[in-house]
Amino acid sequence: MTDVRLHLMGAHEIRIRLGGISRQRTYQITSRVDFPKAVADLGQGKVWLAQDVEGWIAANRAPLPANDG
Repeated sequence: MTDVRLHLMGAHEIRIRLGGISRQRTYQITSRVDFPKAVADLGQGKVWLAQDVEGWIAANRAPLPANDG
């Protein structure tokens, strides 16, 4: 049997990955028609495949500035 691990992201992880944007802005982004579809809608909220989210970020968002502090 092959051990398959899914790497998932919830809204909180997406918020952090996008530089600490607000919950409202995260909802706006994840509701866009071009944003990847959630793979599950759990009691705690929706979850997305991390690779899908990372691909969307790479295609649609400018890189965050380096934090040299």
